[in-house]
Amino acid sequence: MKNKREIQKLMNQAIGTEAYHKFWPNLVLTDGVLTLVKAAECFWLLDVIASYQHNQNLDKTFQVWTLEVNRVNSSGIVRGYNDTKLIITQKIPYTNFPLDDIKLYLIKGVILLPSEY
Repeated sequence: MKNKREIQKLMNQAIGTEAYHKFWPNLVLTDGVLTLVKAAECFWLLDVIASYQHNQNLDKTFQVWTLEVNRVNSSGIVRGYNDTKLIITQKIPYTNFPLDDIKLYLIKGVILLPSEY
């Protein structure tokens, strides 16, 4: 796993994508998201997002997903939004995710970083 500084440097370079990478049967990742999950070893975060796609309250056109890490006890919270309306909250009992937080968009089946939007 890369450290916080290395991951932030990689994220700063993610301003578009050259390819899409199949993740689940109906989801793909951009280059930036694939780089993030490899560098931070957090494919589990994508599994959390994918596992909620059956939820009827989630807009399939535009979703915002955030992970916030509590450094005191190494726990986290994943939240899913339809634009600004909170739909999903899942507590993560333990995470070693190196950043304090991350935001991902899911737009029409594509998971991307905000800088790739």
